[in-house]
This record gives sequence, C-alpha cells and structure tokens, in this order.
Amino acid sequence: MHALHLAFEDYLSNDRAMNLMDNDYYYTVEKAATAEYKDRGSKFIAFVFPAGNPADFKTKLKELKDEHSKAAHHCFAYRMGTEGIEFRSSDDGEPSGTAGKQILGQIDSRKLTNVAIIVVRYFGGTLLGVPGLINAYRTSATLALQTVPIVQKSIEINYRLEFDYTKINEVMMNVKKYHCTILNQTKELFCVMELGIPKKNLELVLLVLKEIKGIELEKID
Repeated sequence: MHALHLAFEDYLSNDRAMNLMDNDYYYTVEKAATAEYKDRGSKFIAFVFPAGNPADFKTKLKELKDEHSKAAHHCFAYRMGTEGIEFRSSDDGEPSGTAGKQILGQIDSRKLTNVAIIVVRYFGGTLLGVPGLINAYRTSATLALQTVPIVQKSIEINYRLEFDYTKINEVMMNVKKYHCTILNQTKELFCVMELGIPKKNLELVLLVLKEIKGIELEKID
C-alpha cells in the first residue's frame, strides 16, 4: 500500500509538471541564491540554483555536504527538463514528507524547471514535530526563491547544420534574427554548427535554412 501511495504521488507530481510550461516557454532561475530560516534553535539554510542535469546537481550537493559537514540534514528537491518530468526529492532522514516534498512543492508552485533547492539543517536541540518541520522546509525554500529573479526562456529544438564556409554570413544572419542558441560550432572550410531553435519559430527557421543552397540539417537530441 505504501509503494502504491508513492507511485500515485509520483503520478501527481508528473501530472503537475505537464502544466508547468506552455507549448513554447518555460520558467527557471539563472543564478544562485541563499536564504536562512530559524525555529527554536534549529537553523535552515536554503540554497537555490540552476540545475540542468543530475550530474551537476550531485556535484553541488557534494560541495554543500562537505562545506556543511556538521549539519544534521541536507534535504533537497529538483525538477529538470523543458517538459518538467524529471524530478527528485529527499528528506535525508527527516520524517517522510516533511522536507523534500515541501521543497519540490515550492518549485512547482512557481512553475519552475531546471531548478534545484538544497536545505541544510543545523539541529538546535528542540524537536519541531511534523508540522514544524513542514513549515520550516517550506518557508526556507520560499525565502530562497524570493531572493532570485525568475526568467522566461524559449523551449528549443536542437539541430545540427553542415554547410560550406562561404554560407557562414547567411547562416549567422538567420541565427541572430530568430534568436537561436549556438550550442557548438566548428568553423573550417566545411562548417558544423549545433543550434537550439526556439520551438515557436521552428517551422519558419527550418524553411529559411533549407533555402540556403548546400546546407544539410539533422535533428539531434
């Protein structure tokens, strides 16, 4: 029954994620910030930061665990991907549902993705109880998110372009015009460029690029 309950909660969290972004944009943060909350001697330090993949998040988590090695708990939550379906939360030894779920709830309430929050707790000697912990982790995450600007970004579809160097000016003109993101490029006699094309402009950009003689296009993950 417990496993079924967790599966249902995961389903609900994914279902909420599908409503986080519209078809063309998503919301995130571009810089890190911290906030502090205290309750009956316990100190909660919340760290919010951009997180594009689990590997980078794990690196940051390890850094904070090393920096705050005497803390009692390092609870966290993150949501990633432009579809918002990759997420994780951890109570790190706190009573189930009192920490990670509360942190994730604050990320979701602002419809954010590619965002992580880690809350470090220093125990103050007084038990806060389940309601106190829920309030503390929720408030810590809220305070951290209030200190950092939320930005809107275009959802992008990635494409690989191959073309003769003589076409570079024509390609770059359209890259800039339609606000594409250059992910990687090699400029030689024969150029290779990986682009993030805004989803809202995808059909138009592909049409324009295909009109450039000799260019090859391939969708990539």
